[in-house]
Amino acid sequence: MLSKDTLQFIADLKANNNRDWFLENKKRYEIVKKDYHQLIAALLEALKPLDPSLEMLEVKDCTFRINRDVRFAKDKSPYKTNLGIWISAGAKHTEASGYYLHIENGTCFVGGGLYCPQPDQLQKIRKEIHFFYDDLLEIINDKGFKSIYENLNRDENSTLKNPPKGYDKEDPAVEFLKLKSFTATQKFDSKLVTQKDFVPMIVEKMIALKPFNNFIDRALDTE
Repeated sequence: MLSKDTLQFIADLKANNNRDWFLENKKRYEIVKKDYHQLIAALLEALKPLDPSLEMLEVKDCTFRINRDVRFAKDKSPYKTNLGIWISAGAKHTEASGYYLHIENGTCFVGGGLYCPQPDQLQKIRKEIHFFYDDLLEIINDKGFKSIYENLNRDENSTLKNPPKGYDKEDPAVEFLKLKSFTATQKFDSKLVTQKDFVPMIVEKMIALKPFNNFIDRALDTE
């Protein structure tokens, strides 16, 4: 869980997203950072026995800097107004599936999978879906998965309008082959973040994605 002070800091930063305010509140941020790291440590402790592929991960492998990269962004706000946690055997610099937690006032969600894989990886995943569609269906139709995520995420930015090159529109898996990202998420109320049972609640939701993540990684490991 996180403290209410951490959530308040995130809200205050959103209202005062500038360097002067941040420097004036640097001591507050240091407390937030410690709270953030403690949450990651608790999640790793709970997840590792359930997903041995995460065994070598440390807190630093799952964090994001508070500073935004504004070099090519229209929005020049210098700081992120959310806390993100990425838990993956590939850590932050290797393409692999994983679990993600996003904490932001009014916009919290948990989920995972693989977001915007590289072109060669995308081809591998599509090939896996085409040849092992029954495996994918079994995973996403599982009661544990379906009760939390319902289905994989789809939106116009992450889905092709037509089947990808080399695949037929009559392919039974065509709607999944059109995907450019392979993720599932569930939103939740930010008030839950401060509750004592927050970590086990989130771990239960994350681990429901393990079979799906295994499917993605199996595709990526195929030569």
